[in-house]
Amino acid sequence: MPIIQVQIMEGRSEDNIKLLIDDITSAAEKNLSVPKESIRVLVTEVPRNRWAVGGVLKSEEKK
Repeated sequence: MPIIQVQIMEGRSEDNIKLLIDDITSAAEKNLSVPKESIRVLVTEVPRNRWAVGGVLKSEEKK
């Protein structure tokens, strides 16, 4: 039973997350030759003030 964990920055719509889960499930089903019912996908949304790139929080990033 594959368990696939994805971490993304908060702010995506519910529909976008559902599409992502569907695409990941299809890719795992195809490439791992496992039934879709056995695939688990966990999506964790991380707040912008807990995500940093190059030591700069995304919440403090200049736009």
